Amino acid sequence: MRRILAVLLIITGLSACTDTAPRGGGDILVLGDSIMAWNGGRSIPDVIANQTRRSVTSRAVPGAQFDNGSTIASAVGFDIQQQFPGGRWNWVVVNGGANDLSADCGCGACGASVSALIAPNGQSGSIPAFLQRLRAQTRAQVMWMGYYAGSGSGSFAGCRDDLVEIESRIATFAAGRPGIHFVDSEDVIDRGDRGLFAGDNVHPSARGSARIGAYLAQEITAREKSSQIPASSL
Repeated sequence: MRRILAVLLIITGLSACTDTAPRGGGDILVLGDSIMAWNGGRSIPDVIANQTRRSVTSRAVPGAQFDNGSTIASAVGFDIQQQFPGGRWNWVVVNGGANDLSADCGCGACGASVSALIAPNGQSGSIPAFLQRLRAQTRAQVMWMGYYAGSGSGSFAGCRDDLVEIESRIATFAAGRPGIHFVDSEDVIDRGDRGLFAGDNVHPSARGSARIGAYLAQEITAREKSSQIPASSL
């Protein structure tokens, strides 16, 4: 019982670090795992807010899976789909999937887990279904942020090929869907630059978060301009 209570306290404490979503929605919403949440007040969502000078609400939780089978864990943010608070948003930025592979198949034989998240043709699975639901319910521009390659041998090194495959399928899905975008953080993270990584070789350092956040902010602004998307539709 003590172990259960300790786990619940840890879960509750982590979930309390997420932002409270404005009633009815807001401008930019971020959902995801520890890559998004790392570095406290200098996390990727914080950088997006600073770079765009817009309101950003982050519900990202370290350790979150895209599909989490635990009802208790899901209720406090450990299921990325359940992080969505509802309401209308202009942008929803999402990442995820690495913790699913780690938990479900130990970054080993993960073909079934990959296809459950997104099918080989990129048109079905829990990720496409969720992105389409976000688009339909919020009328937001929805952006999926791809992972970058870690520096050296981090704990997710064995997941690399499967994560690349997931993101290739997501990019295919996004290419045929107006209002759904794929942006790869690997475009701005050089795995040879050790200063972009935290001590675990997996998470971004503050400088890494700054680089990714600035890139996402730039992409949001550029895509609004090129597509004539209003900066605020609320």
